[in-house]
Amino acid sequence: MVTSSRCVVVGATGYIGGRLVPELLKAGHEVLVVARSPDKLEDVPWREQVEVRLGDVTAPASFGQVLRAGDVVYYLVHSLTRPDFVEVDRAAAHAIASAALSAGAGRLVYLGGIVPDDSHLSPHLASRAEVGRVFLEGAVPATVLQAAVIIGSGSASFEMLRYLTERLPIMVTPRWVHNRVQPIAVRDVLHYLVRAAALPPDVHGAYDIGGPDVLTYLEMMRRYAVVAELPHRIVVPVPVLTPWLSGQWVNLVTPVPRAIALPLIESLVNEVVCHDRAIADVIPDPAEGLTHYERAVELALAHIRNADVPTRWSDASAPGAPSDPIPSDPEWTGGTVYEDRREQETPASPAALWEVIESIGGEHGWYSFPLAWSVRGWADRVLGGVGLRRGRRDPRRLHVGEALDWWRVERLDRPRSLRLRAEMRLPGRGWLELSSEPSANGGAIYHQRAIFEPRGLAGHLYWHIIAPFHGLIFGGMARNITSAAIRQDEATLSTTSLGLK
Repeated sequence: MVTSSRCVVVGATGYIGGRLVPELLKAGHEVLVVARSPDKLEDVPWREQVEVRLGDVTAPASFGQVLRAGDVVYYLVHSLTRPDFVEVDRAAAHAIASAALSAGAGRLVYLGGIVPDDSHLSPHLASRAEVGRVFLEGAVPATVLQAAVIIGSGSASFEMLRYLTERLPIMVTPRWVHNRVQPIAVRDVLHYLVRAAALPPDVHGAYDIGGPDVLTYLEMMRRYAVVAELPHRIVVPVPVLTPWLSGQWVNLVTPVPRAIALPLIESLVNEVVCHDRAIADVIPDPAEGLTHYERAVELALAHIRNADVPTRWSDASAPGAPSDPIPSDPEWTGGTVYEDRREQETPASPAALWEVIESIGGEHGWYSFPLAWSVRGWADRVLGGVGLRRGRRDPRRLHVGEALDWWRVERLDRPRSLRLRAEMRLPGRGWLELSSEPSANGGAIYHQRAIFEPRGLAGHLYWHIIAPFHGLIFGGMARNITSAAIRQDEATLSTTSLGLK
């Protein structure tokens, strides 16, 4: 029988953390979530079952009154998208270790990466290893779980693998695709993380975790193609394709931006295979056994097809807090801010209009001049930005903090308004607000506001250069969204009528 504990999850807005919390609750643990931006957790299904506290790993004092004796602290944070991520993660690890010791916490649990025998590690792997050492060198019992490629719907590693395989029937591959990898299904990672909460105090160490299959990255792509029922992929090896060049290629072909793709690829330059199975001595395998690679891919693809992706890699890539004011808010005290406002009345119901607003982006597109959006998205990818390929997690419903193509959902007041913050490469900061309200004649009024705060001369030039196209882009968006709302009402009426016959 598993003894319940109070589990403190640092990093619950990320890919693994967002999946770990419901598993801890299912196991009977009390859960406290520490987040830099608690607003991002407003819409998660487990919000009412946990306590949420404000805390920032870069501000050690914020944890002083959060942790208490006996807590199991899960540290699932890394700053990969920051250029100074090594220094930031080092300082944060020391801060958490110190706070845990002062509070008398019962255990620290950290998910890092398998450390190869090679003496030369990529900055990403070296940093993950360093964070693990900080915890292991402390006085609080620590469990450092080390995984290679995690296979699960929405993980950065899986998305990179998926898009490379699906979009490239002829693959030009560098030497690193022949290195061995031991992938692990996300369900097995969660199995180990949950059971780490019940380990006795004398268990203290680092443990490699991996699935039952050891494959080369090339074999992983080929087996993915078989599971996804894709034609046989032709492989052309190119030994001169460096990790840096590979990162640029992944940036263009997949939704994973260069800032994340390059560290992932640099890690694959080393063989990442479990050194031993010592983990089985402290945490038994799942009752049904570890998940084979093909089964992990099948499960991930099924979740994607069913729009059942609880977390994605992009959820954790949001600099700044969702509650930060935009320049046109009342708190703004100066500077030039450009706006493009549109308003359009429609006979469609407010409910239908809101349904179109909340389902914007992804496969539904942006309702105006698709070629312009596509060209801008490709330009953003070339510049190292996120582009439009991140898509959306669910085709109909959004959550605060999640990625939506090259936007981030910053505020959501369902069923009235949606505010998005731009994450494309811009010489300034941008937002897009869409809202619906009832009209006096029984229909709805659509409000749309694009806001841009320029940075320097380049920002002002950028706005004036694109201003002539606003009528086509933003005006077209307003017209097409309201037209789509009318069609949505007609479709609903038709479905209701058929149901009554």
